[in-house]
Amino acid sequence: MSEWNARTAVITGGGRGFGKAFGVALAKEGAHVVLVDIDAAEADAAAADIRASGGSAEGLGGDVTNEARMAEVMAQAAKANGGIDLLVNNAGLHSDEYGQPILKMGLSKVRRLFEVNVIGVACCTLAAHPHMKGRAGASIVNISSSAAHMGGSAYGDSKLAVAGLTITFARELGVDGIRVNAISPGLMLTDTIRKELPEATKARVQAMQLIAGDGLEQDIVDALLYLASNKARFVTGETLRVTGGMAAGV
Repeated sequence: MSEWNARTAVITGGGRGFGKAFGVALAKEGAHVVLVDIDAAEADAAAADIRASGGSAEGLGGDVTNEARMAEVMAQAAKANGGIDLLVNNAGLHSDEYGQPILKMGLSKVRRLFEVNVIGVACCTLAAHPHMKGRAGASIVNISSSAAHMGGSAYGDSKLAVAGLTITFARELGVDGIRVNAISPGLMLTDTIRKELPEATKARVQAMQLIAGDGLEQDIVDALLYLASNKARFVTGETLRVTGGMAAGV
């Protein structure tokens, strides 16, 4: 039997992209997955796709910065198996709109960027904590970014804060048996990135990699499955860089 049978995984930003891919993979392993997204229709559609493939899933709408709504979401998610075993803090702002210089974005967009990417992680972690406390193998995986290790952008700074929160929560939640780790993806050629990323940008980023070739969505899914599993039972407070060596450093 899979270690995920009769266990519940909550994934924010679960309506598309990495979030949906995480849900598909965990459902295949036997987990009940709860996909949370600010776009409730997308969350419902993604959950329906998983159920159509034989998995167990539900979609819930909600903004990760809304404390009251996240408390409701986590309570609802916990009903399936008596608690929450995995929280994936995946929701985040990362479009071109939020990848601009601070002087161009202005304070309102910078504030929203940090509200979602940083406060959202804290909000969801605090909301899930009562439902994870004391559950064997419980863990949280945050999604940071290779930009966190390279400097030079507000987006990267927000993801650097996520790496910092990962250590802080690992210290605070360890007493409750909850491991907390993060993943820093590099350039991952998802369908969306393939369509939107200029070839010149792709070539520039890949020239910084130590491993030639394309990073794929599955590389991040595999990293998540490892960090969330019993194989990583002695790993906490860590940020795993999956970048082809692009963000290598001490």
